[in-house]
Amino acid sequence: MNKRLMKLISTVCMTVLIGGTFVGCGSSNNSGDASKDTSSNGNTVTLTFGSHQSGLPTSGVVQTLAKDFEKETGIKIDFQISPDAQWRDLLKVKLDSGEAPDIFCADADPLNLVTRVNPEKYVQDVTDQEWVKRMDPNVLPSISYKDKVYGITFPGKKMYFYVYNKEIFQKLGLKVPTNYEEFKNVCQKIKDSGVTPIYEGTQNGWHQVLPLFETGAMYQEKHPDLYNKLNKNEVDLDSVPELLTVISQLKEFADLGFYGKDYLSNSVENAKESMANGKSAMFIAESAWRNEVKADFPNFDVNKLGIFAMPWADNQTIGVNPASNAYFVNKNGKHVKEALKFFEFLAKPENLQKRLDGQPGLSELCWPEIKSKYSDEDKKYIDSLKKGMVVQAGVKYIDSQWMDVGKDLEGMYTGSLTPKQVLETIMNRRTEQAKLQKDPDWNK
Repeated sequence: MNKRLMKLISTVCMTVLIGGTFVGCGSSNNSGDASKDTSSNGNTVTLTFGSHQSGLPTSGVVQTLAKDFEKETGIKIDFQISPDAQWRDLLKVKLDSGEAPDIFCADADPLNLVTRVNPEKYVQDVTDQEWVKRMDPNVLPSISYKDKVYGITFPGKKMYFYVYNKEIFQKLGLKVPTNYEEFKNVCQKIKDSGVTPIYEGTQNGWHQVLPLFETGAMYQEKHPDLYNKLNKNEVDLDSVPELLTVISQLKEFADLGFYGKDYLSNSVENAKESMANGKSAMFIAESAWRNEVKADFPNFDVNKLGIFAMPWADNQTIGVNPASNAYFVNKNGKHVKEALKFFEFLAKPENLQKRLDGQPGLSELCWPEIKSKYSDEDKKYIDSLKKGMVVQAGVKYIDSQWMDVGKDLEGMYTGSLTPKQVLETIMNRRTEQAKLQKDPDWNK
């Protein structure tokens, strides 16, 4: 085992508590190699399943399905969960060293699949599997390379909104804002009432980045062929003035106290309590996040919560992200056949339904045969607005620096960076990453 792998695994071993259960290195119930675990008759197989924290639903529904799979087939699944911030590097090292789990989860999108998992070298081709043709065709590019499908994925398209407390708005006589000035005025009145206008989970690093890149539909509307020009290095992000506007407005909101006093120590996980208790009025989340609030606070009336488009830079579009995390089979593993059998099990209609029902924060699956959870009210609102692909799914070298941008914004909030410097830093990183990848459009 090489030194880099040992260092990463050591870090993971010391770090993670998921749902109150320690997880991290090796098997959760075996001291040896879980993939070699056998029963007394020598036939039982245990598949190792590696993932980052956000790769598996916090409800534990995938683990429950794995238990059902074990009852049906006798094949066990050993989940090995690592911190989000470490998983991408750890997975690459494990793949390169030949020590990857039988099944692994990775963030998947058309722009970064090759750099993340190198499918031709490490991943089993699943193109001929029956269930592939039942997935939404829109998600296939995220798990495909050179016309071959390599993974299975479940969440439907992601769309982020401001989830807001209707009761607070009604009490203060407020209307849903449709532009920045209205948004600012709404937040000021909420703050004056003693309630924190917006709960921002800055501690998680990724959440504060959403306003910048989930508003990609608005950027595209104002700048035709934008993503193509950015990917060909014909223009840079400073040609999108609305992006700098959003960054500057985020800074203004922080300075005005709209995130509350302790927002730099806020975590996304505590947003549910803050919203359920009426301490905060708004939080950026997917529509179905309201079901997570209900699950944790059964007495809370989830009908009190509505959604509206993020009005940064006067945005009135919805960013759509067709990509999500996906599961892949290690083609160099010892149990490819059994791993594919698990994928087949997960893709059964009854198990797809169990997954949607057992994951409160999920609005829909990328399997058209399963009906979504969107209410008629949500559908009507979503259908009323223009939609477009989010920046990170359409523009190269954005998603790979997502967590770094989160740190940049935190630096801006503390005064060490200006909004303009944040934008320049993002642009410089794109250039560095493009040159590192030997992108021909950056080496003309």
